[in-house]
This record gives sequence, structure tokens and C-alpha cells, in this order.
Amino acid sequence: MDWKIELLILPVSDVDRARDFYASIGWNVDHDRVVTPELRFVQITPPGSACSIAFGLGLSRETPGSVKGTQLVVADADAALRVLQEAGVAARGVEDLDWGRFVYFEDPDGNAFSLQQMPEWAGR
Repeated sequence: MDWKIELLILPVSDVDRARDFYASIGWNVDHDRVVTPELRFVQITPPGSACSIAFGLGLSRETPGSVKGTQLVVADADAALRVLQEAGVAARGVEDLDWGRFVYFEDPDGNAFSLQQMPEWAGR
């Protein structure tokens, strides 16, 4: 049986600011729906990802900025860093480690992400 992660909920303080931030780094805005005055659902998907991220009103009780350590895999860490920096994101990296090359960034609320370029030995 497959167990697939397809959606992660991200707590944010300003839905429009978060949507605009992720769109500015090239992530697709799949949905932006106001269901009721208390429920708004925004779903975004990083290019090539099978897993999306959702945020909005009425989706999370967690503190905005409290999600740390979400990791995405990229083909080229240097290119990913350039994309982020060109969008005005204060990204850090590229850090070369035995298990890959890493770039780090945070969204406007402080939710933290790492981007990993897999090492040659990983066979990707």
C-alpha cells in the first residue's frame, strides 16, 4: 500500500502576502477560494512536486511561522538560489555537505525550508 504525502498545511498570518510570496518564487497557485467569511483555502504547488502546500483562514490553529524543516529536492542548488534571490528572498547557501548541496530560506512569516541537490552517489 502506498502512503503519499500530497498536502501540507502551513500557518501564515497574511494569506495574500503568503500567496504572493510563493507565486513570486515560481510556485503555482492551484486554488484560492473563499468558502465562507471564516474559511479561505489557498493551495500552491512547487514546480514538479506531487505534494502541495495549503494555507488560508480557518485551516490551522498553529502559530504562523512555526513550520521548520520542510525540505524540497532540486536538480541544481545554485540555480534555485538564483531564483530565490532574484525574487528578493534572503536565501542562504549553497552549503556543500556529504549528503547534498543545500539552500535555505524562510517565507514572510518565518516558516523555514531547505532545498537539497542530491549528491552524485544518490543516483538521481
